[in-house]
Amino acid sequence: MAIPTESIGSIPRPQTLIDTMVSFQAGRASRETLDAAYAEALKETIQRLEETGSPVLTDGEQTKPSFATYPLSGLNNLAPDGAVIPFADGHTRQLPRLTAGPFHYGVHAAEYLAAAKVFTQKPVKQAVISASALSLLYPQSGVPGYSRESFIADLINEAEADIRGALDAAAASVQIDFTEGRLSLKLDPSGGLLRSFVDLNNQVLERFTPQERLRIGVHVCPGGDLDSTHSADVDYAGLLPLLFRMNVGRFYLQMASEPDKKRALRLISQLIRPEHLIFIGVIDPIDPVVETPSRVRDRVLEAAFFIPTQQLGTTDDCGFAPFGDDLSTSRETAFTKIKARVAGTELAAKELGF
Repeated sequence: MAIPTESIGSIPRPQTLIDTMVSFQAGRASRETLDAAYAEALKETIQRLEETGSPVLTDGEQTKPSFATYPLSGLNNLAPDGAVIPFADGHTRQLPRLTAGPFHYGVHAAEYLAAAKVFTQKPVKQAVISASALSLLYPQSGVPGYSRESFIADLINEAEADIRGALDAAAASVQIDFTEGRLSLKLDPSGGLLRSFVDLNNQVLERFTPQERLRIGVHVCPGGDLDSTHSADVDYAGLLPLLFRMNVGRFYLQMASEPDKKRALRLISQLIRPEHLIFIGVIDPIDPVVETPSRVRDRVLEAAFFIPTQQLGTTDDCGFAPFGDDLSTSRETAFTKIKARVAGTELAAKELGF
């Protein structure tokens, strides 16, 4: 396939795993039983992703509590009353709050990558959470005996280790999830918060060589939890110019659900540099209607009018279940949509002469 295509990451969990998790939480299943269910779900997910024809796989985030909070697993210096993220349908997600230093990750993404690679010989992409998202753990009131400056220094070290560990473990690429990018403009329309987020992430990225950064990408979307978004009402044009200041080689950009695609694509065409690879979202995980391959093809061809084909790839707008308890999209729908993305991308590649 001449046009690369990659999933964003998360896939809804199989019912057997969900049932086992409920039993474990209720004390009716052992840790060994839960771990076996995780392994089986991971194996099945990778097998089904292979069956879609996807050239690059993910682990489907079957064992992550969420795309954002996996590094916090096992930490005991957190309280539950951190920053709140409101969604358009009225539901919220809440991050923990740091209560003491030093800050370190309880889990690094390379552990998920190693587990996935046991079940496939195909390339595997690894998603990581951005340093800017985790910066929200530090409370405005401060942490006694642990300054924000010290926290940021520790955070940058940990975020670097997270990415480097995945690269060293032979990830095909590493995707930084930066969903708070568009949301930041809702919280601060001046763009000051977004600029600070980009600057923080660049402090991590500057520790990698230009060649390494070609394998590192950033994903942005307006959120996609329980079939709702947190910032779809924020103008994409406000995000993109600052986003393209991030020192990465790959951009995974929500586009299928964007109301004015041509306007966004035209702006992207003005911002991309020769070393960039642009993965355009051609699948809307929130839309219950499964895209046909021909519809995907048309979306790719539209993007190819604005973006050089040698710099164009396809992806999904967002993960299908970014939080582990999100069952709003069925597992079958997710795999069918992914299969349509792969088939539609192939159709477009043929029309473009590849």
